[in-house]
Amino acid sequence: MPTYQLFATTPKAMETILAEELQTFGISNIKAAMAGVSFQGSLETAYRACLWSRIANRILLVLSSFAVKSQEDLYNGVQKINWFEHINPEDSFAVSFSAKNSQAINNTHFGALKVKDAVVDQMRAKFQKRPSINTGQPNIRINVYLQGETAQLSLDLSGESLHRRGYRDINIKAPIKENLAAAMLLRSGWPEIAKQQGSLIDPMCGSGTLLLEGAMIAADYAPGLLRDYFGFIGWKKHDPGCWQKLRDEAEQRKLAGLAKLPVIAGFDQNRHAINAALTHIANAGLQNRIHVERRDISDALPAESWKPGLLICNPPYGERLGDEQETAELYKKFGESLKAHFTGWKAAIIISNPELGFRLGVRSQKPITLFNGALECKLLRLNIEESAFFIPKAKTLEERISQVTKASTGQQPDTGDEIFAYYRYTDEGREPGAVSFANRLKKNLKRLSKWARQNNITCYRVYDADLPEYAAAIDIYQGEACRSRLTPLACIPVVEKTWINVQEYAPPKSIDQQKADQRLAGLLAEIPEVFGINRDQVFLKIRRKQKSTDQYEKQADQGHFHIIEEGGCKLLVNFEDYLDTGLFLDHRPIRLLIQQQAGGKHFLNLFAYTGSATVHAAVGGAKATTTVDMSNTYINWAKNNMALNKNQGDHEFIQADCLEWLECEARLPYSRQYDLIFLDPPTFSNSKRMDDVFDIQKNHVQLINNAVALLAPKGVLYFSTNFRRFKIDKLALSDLNITDITAATIPLDFARNPKIHYCWRIQK
Repeated sequence: MPTYQLFATTPKAMETILAEELQTFGISNIKAAMAGVSFQGSLETAYRACLWSRIANRILLVLSSFAVKSQEDLYNGVQKINWFEHINPEDSFAVSFSAKNSQAINNTHFGALKVKDAVVDQMRAKFQKRPSINTGQPNIRINVYLQGETAQLSLDLSGESLHRRGYRDINIKAPIKENLAAAMLLRSGWPEIAKQQGSLIDPMCGSGTLLLEGAMIAADYAPGLLRDYFGFIGWKKHDPGCWQKLRDEAEQRKLAGLAKLPVIAGFDQNRHAINAALTHIANAGLQNRIHVERRDISDALPAESWKPGLLICNPPYGERLGDEQETAELYKKFGESLKAHFTGWKAAIIISNPELGFRLGVRSQKPITLFNGALECKLLRLNIEESAFFIPKAKTLEERISQVTKASTGQQPDTGDEIFAYYRYTDEGREPGAVSFANRLKKNLKRLSKWARQNNITCYRVYDADLPEYAAAIDIYQGEACRSRLTPLACIPVVEKTWINVQEYAPPKSIDQQKADQRLAGLLAEIPEVFGINRDQVFLKIRRKQKSTDQYEKQADQGHFHIIEEGGCKLLVNFEDYLDTGLFLDHRPIRLLIQQQAGGKHFLNLFAYTGSATVHAAVGGAKATTTVDMSNTYINWAKNNMALNKNQGDHEFIQADCLEWLECEARLPYSRQYDLIFLDPPTFSNSKRMDDVFDIQKNHVQLINNAVALLAPKGVLYFSTNFRRFKIDKLALSDLNITDITAATIPLDFARNPKIHYCWRIQK
């Protein structure tokens, strides 16, 4: 039996897991590479990898490698293969082409056409007929990877990605792919736990991917057993007998494994997710073997008869700076549930924001890096024992911050999930590397200050982690200082002043905390010199955890409001008391656009925050405005912002759950009608005031349709989101006129981060 050169592809950071898995198949000569593993073996070896690999995306059989310095080299290299050994002239094929660092060919579509032409021309010359192209399920799929000047030509034996097991409904989207779920389980020790009959629980199971992968691992259930198509089925060298033997063996192993399957259970508060999970469980033939039930995270408890095992989940991520306020309560509840009901268990959680993971209050082992698509994540592995729990103390926090600031922190609240405090700094010498930071800041300031003056912009971002080792966002605010700390409207302007708002991005766990503190101290020491201001005009927000309290409460109570101006509008900002200052600087262009278009119109501002967009509409001449937000604090802030501008229009402020209010209004037979609507919802919310969890990706279609129901004829809805991985469902919204205006709404000071938000113009 011939020996083939084979290559298994896998997502980034999963190469070692794949190599270890292939070793369990009895495969030797394994060598890990970037995004894959090379190995050698017979056709049976290749088939076994296709049938049994839980981690690989594709299994490639390498036909040749050759140099490519021109387009003709690619064509000639492909033609050297005798393609009649692989397909007949009446068969079909498809081509996958990718290139990296190639001077000869950098257009993947053109490269694929060149490969296709080489195959077709050879077959037509020999047989006066040519094979057809079938991108769905061809007889063979040809894979070409061109790196630099070297091309690797292979047959894709998998046909389509192996993460597609065959149990998933294609109409149901999943938050993670099956091979990532399998990697999480393998790295969390699930195979050994399952052998000891330990239970598996996913308290936020979604469509059930982790449950199904866990069951298949525990039952020795080959992940490819449900698939009816592989890339080798139509290949001329396919050995049906060998393949059938492997399938029969896998069926026997599955039957034996299912007989000793441990308890596997999943919970989710969303009934649609539970329905999806039940569908997938049935598709896998595992009904009555996996239990799923609709429960809130606080009620996701194991039964007394369930043997302690592994709790695993993929909770919502916090994407943008500030998003963690939307998911903080969920993580806190999750940590409380672990402590109350899962002592003696192991747990594994994949997160993209280590700061949110800290909210669990459970010490973890060294995190493992994995990628969910392009998003870098950390797999936290926890031993749920009494000694593993902690509650950060305020005293410890003060000492920790003191190491950074070398100064008194002043008064701070005794409780609070996070502290956002103001500090005064003293020079302790320049931290190495701080010169580079200062030079970059000066360069940015010189460029952006000229642009800001030309466009009458007083508040803008001047630095956003331009140098990775100095990971912070730095914003400049120019306005009027106030003497009063009481009602903002009682503020007495004292003098024009400049303030710098610094928001620290949490360093990764791989960075030594002392080194990170030194860099932060160096950054803070440079800022007053660069901007020519006093140290008491610099504000720092450091995300650190303390004893639990509601994330929506104030973080301090200084009561110092300041007046800034934007587009002729006066707005109040606060640098000390709240998570954000009261003004999202990246939304400046859309606020100015609303101001330009609001004349004589009825304007609706949903999820209004401090009402800055409402003020712009009013100053722009809106006939009437309606401002809706759940927070009483923000509604009062919005009222004060409006009063500060002394506008005489008809202005309504409503404290309500925006989702509930909007749905009720949309259902009325004679609903309110607005000429202009601004809709900027959170990415995720499970506020105590809301009955259900809101997810922007899952719920945006209904949200937009409800908002559109309130649009007057020829009215315009501006919809914006900060969710970086958001995809608008144009198919479900096909009856609407949707225009992507994101590029036009990203201001110059945020151009380095084009995913800071997305924005669309929507009309009926």
